[in-house]
Amino acid sequence: MVTIADVARHAGVAPSTVSYALTGRRSISQATKARVEASVRALGYHPHAGARSLASSRANVLALVVPMREGMHMPVMMQFVVAVAGAARRHEHDVLLVTADQGAAGLRRVAGSAQVDGLLVMDVEMHDERVPVLRELDRPSVLIGFPADAARLTCVDLDFAEAGARCVDHLADLGHTSVALIGAPRAVYQRDTGYAHRTMAGFSAAAMRRGVSSTTVPTETDHESVHRTVTSLLERHPQLTGLVVHNEAALQSVLDVLRSLGRRIPDDIAVVAICPDDQAERLRPALTSVHVPAEQLGHHAVALLMAKLNRAPTPALTLLPPRLTERASTTR
Repeated sequence: MVTIADVARHAGVAPSTVSYALTGRRSISQATKARVEASVRALGYHPHAGARSLASSRANVLALVVPMREGMHMPVMMQFVVAVAGAARRHEHDVLLVTADQGAAGLRRVAGSAQVDGLLVMDVEMHDERVPVLRELDRPSVLIGFPADAARLTCVDLDFAEAGARCVDHLADLGHTSVALIGAPRAVYQRDTGYAHRTMAGFSAAAMRRGVSSTTVPTETDHESVHRTVTSLLERHPQLTGLVVHNEAALQSVLDVLRSLGRRIPDDIAVVAICPDDQAERLRPALTSVHVPAEQLGHHAVALLMAKLNRAPTPALTLLPPRLTERASTTR
């Protein structure tokens, strides 16, 4: 059966543009309308009444649910927001940003709004109370992140377990035999946030596989806390030569503390970060890092949600493979 998505691909436009051309809900150029109508005729597309009614009843607004919680790093979070907004705009949709941390009840209120066509949900916990609600809703949803039980959900994320493992493998390949992971603030782990737990699990499993001594510690983001964390870590593990940091807000302080303790990077201690490339490149020395692809994840999430709105099949779980870029902060 020919779908709106098929017509959109044939005409080289967004699915929402096909809906506008067929329903007249928004004005579009005569040239675009003619191109859509030509594709409709060429493909033999016959929208049934229910589909026309569904398209014309849309608000063309997607809700992005990003609860503002302790331990979140806002610059990276805003990269996701900008990516989602840009991708939605290309599909001729606007974005409603929902930042209140109201759990399942808040999600029901957002989904119950006639002004929202679908939901994108972030900061997903392993046992997230919002998951049962998402399964019950009559509006489609996509999670950026995934819970322990992802049945009947559509999720997209970086493969954080593999990201943690890639960091260990890189250090082990350079000859490091004692490594540590400085992770997110304690509140992030206490919430059972999925990406933080998976990074730690991948890091620990890879260290065991490679026969590398390892330890993991959370840290808060203020300089004094980072100083205590790093100092204590080096006192307890004087043989430590490799450090993985999965805490964007603490990265600069980690580097400053290492220097204040007389540790040269990378000669005395190698540092690998899990963070966006632009941040890793700005620091000195430039950090070897696994890229957090906020823009790519945002675009994937919107594409999946638009496919669901157009009743096209979507994969249950999409995991983006991690990409490690070697820079000046690691050496044999």
